[in-house]
Order: sequence, then structure tokens, then C-alpha cells
Amino acid sequence: MRSDNQSIWGDPPKDFILLGVSDRPWLELPLFVVLLVSYVLAMLGNISIILVSRLDPQLHSPMYIFLSHLSFLDLCYTTTTVPQMLVNMGSSSKTISYSGCTVQYAIFHWLGCTECIILAAMALDRYVAICEPLRYTIIMHRPLCQQLVAVAWLSGFGNSLVQVVLTVQLPFCGRQVLNNFFCEVPAMIKLSCTDTAVNDTTLAVLVAFFVLVPLALILLSYGFIVRAVFRIQSSKGRHKAFGTCSSHLVVVSLFYLPAIYMYLQPPSSYSQEQGKFISLFYSIITPTLNPFIYTLRNKDVKGALRRLLARIWRFCIRYRPEMW
Repeated sequence: MRSDNQSIWGDPPKDFILLGVSDRPWLELPLFVVLLVSYVLAMLGNISIILVSRLDPQLHSPMYIFLSHLSFLDLCYTTTTVPQMLVNMGSSSKTISYSGCTVQYAIFHWLGCTECIILAAMALDRYVAICEPLRYTIIMHRPLCQQLVAVAWLSGFGNSLVQVVLTVQLPFCGRQVLNNFFCEVPAMIKLSCTDTAVNDTTLAVLVAFFVLVPLALILLSYGFIVRAVFRIQSSKGRHKAFGTCSSHLVVVSLFYLPAIYMYLQPPSSYSQEQGKFISLFYSIITPTLNPFIYTLRNKDVKGALRRLLARIWRFCIRYRPEMW
């Protein structure tokens, strides 16, 4: 039976149906709880990182400038996708408007490419800190950090703009069901009813550039870092040097491995069933874990968090209204 809002050739549908786990109703409630808890933890963790990075004078170094932007990216990541997923799982209607879908995948790809470059900038920071410690403050000065951040955001926006312009031109011939939890460019391309060679090629080229080039710079930086660390005579010094980089390496792995699987495989071998769960992982699980990864292994962040909580507690005690 044809839906009233079904599109014809060249006329976009009014909305899309996000299938999610509708074919597995027993999974909706557990997944709803996991998403809700993860979203709350992601919000609390990333907001805490942003606050301590901005408010604590001891965390005004370049690494924490990049870390605060990474946390802001993770906040936006989760907020772009998770509320819509929670609404869909909690109701019988699992639709998203065409314009809402477009905004969702536009922001999602903007943030994804921006994060690739931010992670590369963080690797550069670690390289300079370990390999050129005496010149660290000269090389990684604040204007350079701000320029790197600006390049990251503007490059991500440019990539997203190209993807949106190409994707909104795709006809869907009445197809409305997206086998995904949220709107993503690969899923939109898969849904289209026309030849998508241009979209596939453009997506592959841009993603390869924004994923592989930063990843190559990260691996190159850590190659130099490893060589420098093994030249350190004391085991304590080597342990400290590796400790400063381990959190970043874990975050890079959590982000890049799913992204490579999703975007750098041939379109013919793309599996929507697997892809939607991979998307779920890097849209909510990774942003939730990142603050805890950086906090648990970083004495400076833990100390800053304790100082922030102490300030909040003193403020509450001082301005607490009288109970009687």
C-alpha cells in the first residue's frame, strides 16, 4: 500500500522511517535504557571536561584546548542523534522529517571530519611535548592552537557542505525506510533509486582524505614519539611518557576503527544491518567513554575536577537558603 507522503521521481519525501530495531521489538527497551544512561553520562562527562579546561588555570595548556574542543564535539555528536533515537524508541511513530534528516547528517559529517583533524592536532601536540620539550611553548603557542582548531572546524564544514549538496539531489522513488538509527550519508545513498556513482566516489575521496591523512599524521607522530621514548634512560621516564599518550591512542582507536569500517569499504559490500550498529557505537559509546578515558589516566584532570567540585560545594554551602 502506497503511503500518502510517498515521493515521486525528483520529489523528496516529507519524512523517513528510521527502522532502528523495530524488527527486534524485545531489544527496544534495553537499548532505550542503555542510550539514556549513556547520553546522561556523555553530557556530564564532557561538560565536566569543558568546565575544568576553561576554569582551571593549570589546564590552559594546548593539550587541554584541543581536549575541550573534542569534548564539545562529543556533546554535539550525542545531541544530534540520541534524542531522536530515544523519541523513536519510546513511541510507535519512528519518523524523521526530510529537513530534519538533512540537518542531522549534515551536522554529523561536519562533526566527524572536524574530530579527525582535532585528533591529529592532539597527536602533534604530544609529539612536540615529548620530542621537542625545550621548544614546546615556542612551537605550540596559543595562536597556532587556535588556527589548528579553526582549520578543523572549517574543513569539516566544507566537507559536510559538499556531501549535503550531492545528497539532497538524490531521488528516492517513494522509498522511505532507512535501516538505521539516524540519518547518515551512506544510508541515504543506499536508499536512492538512481545511479549513485558520483556520490559514492565523492564520499570515498573526501572521507579517505579526512580519515587517512590525519590518521597517517597521527601514526607518524607516534612513530617519532616511540623512538624518542626508547631513548629515555629511566624506566620511570618512559612510563610517564607513554602514560601521557595512552589515553589519546585509545580515543583514536575507538574513533578511527569504526569510521574506517563504515566509510572506506566499497559501496557494494556495505551492510546496513552491520553499519547501523557500528554507527550506534561511534555516535554514543565513544563520546561517553572519552571523558572517562582522559580522566582516569590523567592526574591533572582529576585534580582539576576535585578543585571544581570543592568550589561548587563551598558555593552551595555559602549561599544555601536557610531551612528554618
